[in-house]
Amino acid sequence: MTTIHRRAILKGAAALASASAVGPFISRGAFAQASSGTVNIFGWAGYVTDPLLAAFEKATGIKAKFTPYGTNDELLNQLRANQGKGFDIVWPTVDRVPNYVEFGLIQPIDESKVEVSRVLPAIWKNSEKFGAVVNGKRYQVPADWGTEALAFDRNKSPLEYGKASYGDIWKPESAGKATVRGHSSLVGLGLWLEKEGKLPRPLLDAFKTPEAQVEIFDVILAEAIARKGNIVQFWSNENEAQGAFRVNGATIGQTWDSTGAALAKEGLPVGFIAPTEGALAWLEGFAIPVGAENVEQAYAFINWFLTPEAGALYSNATSINSTAVGAADLLDDKAKTFFANAYPGDALERLWWWPVQENWYVSKRNEYQDRFLSA
Repeated sequence: MTTIHRRAILKGAAALASASAVGPFISRGAFAQASSGTVNIFGWAGYVTDPLLAAFEKATGIKAKFTPYGTNDELLNQLRANQGKGFDIVWPTVDRVPNYVEFGLIQPIDESKVEVSRVLPAIWKNSEKFGAVVNGKRYQVPADWGTEALAFDRNKSPLEYGKASYGDIWKPESAGKATVRGHSSLVGLGLWLEKEGKLPRPLLDAFKTPEAQVEIFDVILAEAIARKGNIVQFWSNENEAQGAFRVNGATIGQTWDSTGAALAKEGLPVGFIAPTEGALAWLEGFAIPVGAENVEQAYAFINWFLTPEAGALYSNATSINSTAVGAADLLDDKAKTFFANAYPGDALERLWWWPVQENWYVSKRNEYQDRFLSA
């Protein structure tokens, strides 16, 4: 996997959520390319709130319609079914962008219409290595980033940085207490097995060739099935992950950072921390489908979203990090405390960034996931 300059990426973005609703103070003059019309956004459930849409409309005069989805596969399948029509903006993770390009579903980004200076420079540059640029053309504008790591009940399953591991999910003491997502939990388990010297080759080799993927994931799947009794609930979206802790008795899990932040905001004794193997880090962004009908409005939304005020408004609502320059400066102390507790010490240096997931990898990955879930 290509090394990413993590400290440079995180500079100016080292905080999660919270800030005052400052969106309405953005000047309309920044969005002269479109000042009316509609934009249809197909994005992650929970990412776009009514206050955010209202702030965008007030700033630009453009009305936005938001349709949610829960997974990358749901987004990809919907676009394939519609032949790239029906939406003006989609929101895939960067490592999956080549999948959309391969199927001819998204169009190259016209960089002359993007306020590139509003994106954290290292994120803009390094997104090229993780899938945003395919065959020399950019297909995605970075919007946000976050991680998948360990959520835990502070009272029942306490974890400490430097000792916490993905292996804590799979140990006997977590029987009937854990919640995980099917495919990514196999990667987390694989990182623990790799650290323990139990994989036949490095885990990253699984992303390079189909043969290596089979060799490695056969071992991971066997371990996962043998330890499946630890899982009290599988999740596939944010609501399910939070529900595992709220109502289904989970005390430990491999979840998104936004899950831990949301539960903590509710006053539940839930913490979130990076494991010794490294938190699984992802980057998301905006792409424009080939059948988009409101392209100028799409670019207006992208440029508005990349202002510091909009970035802070977004992070406040979602507990996900904005890629906008200056957004982190508008976040409050509570948000910064959550971030510091999640990534203490050298955790930011040890982030495990998802490599590009080619279609052959995703197809086989889903097969292993289904075998795990049905075992």
